[in-house]
Amino acid sequence: MASRNTRRILRPLLYGTAAVTTVGAGALYFSIRPRNIPGLEAPAVPPPGYHEGKLVPPSFPKIKSRLEQIEDLKRSSSGDDADVYDLLVIGGGATGSGIALDAATRGLKVAVVERDDFSAGTSSKSTKLVHGGVRYLEKAVWELDYNQYKLVKEALRERKYFLNTAPHLSSWLPIMVPVQKWWQIPYFWAGTKCYDWLAGSEGIESSYFLPKSKAIEAFPMLRKDNVLGAMVYYDGAHNDSRMNVSLAMTAALYGSTVVNHMEVTGLTKDASGRLNGARLRDCIPERDGQGAEEISIRAKGIINATGPFTDSIRKMDDPNTKEIVAPSSGVHVILPGYYSPSNMGLIDPSTSDGRVIFFLPWQGNTIAGTTDAPTEITRQPQPSEKDIDWILKEIRGYLAPDINVGRSDVLAAWAGIRPLVRDPKVKSSEALVRNHLITVSSSGLLTCAGGKWTTYRQMAEEAVDEAIKEFNLKPCELHDVPDISGVGGRGLVADNASLDGSCQTHQVRLIGAHGWSKTLFINLIQHYGLETDVARHLTTSYGDRAWQVAALSSPTQTRFPVRGQRISALYPFIDGEVRFAVRHEYAQTAVDVIARRTRLAFLNAQAALEALPTVIDLMGEELHWDKNRKEVEWKDSVQFLASMGLAPDLLNVTRDQVENGKVQQLLASERGAFTRTEPPADVLAKTHNPVMGSEAGANK
Repeated sequence: MASRNTRRILRPLLYGTAAVTTVGAGALYFSIRPRNIPGLEAPAVPPPGYHEGKLVPPSFPKIKSRLEQIEDLKRSSSGDDADVYDLLVIGGGATGSGIALDAATRGLKVAVVERDDFSAGTSSKSTKLVHGGVRYLEKAVWELDYNQYKLVKEALRERKYFLNTAPHLSSWLPIMVPVQKWWQIPYFWAGTKCYDWLAGSEGIESSYFLPKSKAIEAFPMLRKDNVLGAMVYYDGAHNDSRMNVSLAMTAALYGSTVVNHMEVTGLTKDASGRLNGARLRDCIPERDGQGAEEISIRAKGIINATGPFTDSIRKMDDPNTKEIVAPSSGVHVILPGYYSPSNMGLIDPSTSDGRVIFFLPWQGNTIAGTTDAPTEITRQPQPSEKDIDWILKEIRGYLAPDINVGRSDVLAAWAGIRPLVRDPKVKSSEALVRNHLITVSSSGLLTCAGGKWTTYRQMAEEAVDEAIKEFNLKPCELHDVPDISGVGGRGLVADNASLDGSCQTHQVRLIGAHGWSKTLFINLIQHYGLETDVARHLTTSYGDRAWQVAALSSPTQTRFPVRGQRISALYPFIDGEVRFAVRHEYAQTAVDVIARRTRLAFLNAQAALEALPTVIDLMGEELHWDKNRKEVEWKDSVQFLASMGLAPDLLNVTRDQVENGKVQQLLASERGAFTRTEPPADVLAKTHNPVMGSEAGANK
């Protein structure tokens, strides 16, 4: 009897212990499970060799020049049906470039044209996150909104594809959620763990809780008097415009006709009223004082992927169509790098007016934003002082009182226009779902609108799926696959993409990814004598194509660094990037380089202004610009920098004034404050040391 009672007591205890052990083991495995981290393997592309005493960089497949691409466009109207495009994509942002790559890897004949430059609009002005959207998940739970839930689930899956196909341009980023009230601990813990659970096998790292001391250690700038601890979760971060350019160039390698600075001036229709092509205008000859060149193109189907300008193309097709885009302005500011740790971001989920604000390390500086308010559609939206002040005010509430963030700390500021899908039942743009919409007009204009950077690939897949059905297209297997990895006789670096006519963009790695590794920068230093920060920057911006950039860089005529003349003393951008942008990435204007091939204009508007003479001269050598064209580039670039937060006093500055040092210079002792990069040696050598006194030997 005693034995039976003992078993009766022990059995539930044993079952409970087993259950707790199982759950605990499962949670432990989920937290420490092995993950496939891109870039840990050895570089696939062999290092440079030597021939007759000269360094020979790796060989990569050549992309057609812009002029060759324009000739392909003209050929489509020659009368030969074989030259007609399956698809013409209007818009070279994230969505348009993604559609071009998707269609090309399905064996379709596709062209993509962009009025300005790749990512000239919204695609370069994001928060730089690759994320599922923790705030959307919160709404999905509290509002029982299944559409929000689907958006988060889809985005988390796409986040994994994003990080895997472009590992050199994206990375994991831990983001801290400060806890200020005791009840927030279980609330934030449940929210971030739900985020982890939703990600499932698509997850990167598991969230965790930090007590107050550890939170302050991880984020020393944090205000200490009202913080009880913090939850930390993981999302992705990326270099948005470099990603966009890489998408376009990868599409070109797979056979797409890709042309920037090519404006659609009209759509053409057949006798039955169905769209069958477009009229285009090359915008570049006008910059050289020549007449605009008009081009006609024929295509079986046309896709409108113009972001905020979606409705302008739809009205080109049908002037009476109703607008479907609700434009919303998002302002970001760039602050010096010392305002945030180099490896930890922060999110304020409940600002003074209920919006969310991010505070993130990016490219050596700190990015803060964003606002969310209805706006008018313009090509160069301006950040308002009201929005900038609001962001700074919210930041001050989280930083220690002795860290006073002022307006003078803002190195750059910009406004991006989000093309949100309009919901007539909702008046507040903040409440609009960041989902996408695919619609086809009666004449056959397929429009893909809405969405966000993280889900660009899914949007492209769905758009191409719809185009295949709508336009009766015939995808086919790709037999002539480009040697995108550049390993030549050693064979292609496998992407595990079958390229059998189905969508494979979740496995097709972008240009630069195949030969990239986390240690590639060391090889660059060893072979080309680059500075460490420059080598790191090149590998995380160009991947394995960093070899080509380094080879195009000028000797410095110094013992070290051997190569790589900086275009700005404050940042690791070098002259070889300008040449590479022109020769291999279709850069046609100075703004293309300072804003989207490099990110100098986004990091520091004044530094971009000071680099302009060098950039214009380097591009002039490559593109044979005359004096008048250089003057056009100067004026247009300064006007663009006005939209990036350049001080009003500098908007009328001349090139001569900049070259002669008339622009107010920062004190040498302060120059290192703007990035985490140490100032160049020549700056350090000239720095006055007030502690030692003016008569000290170090200051003579």
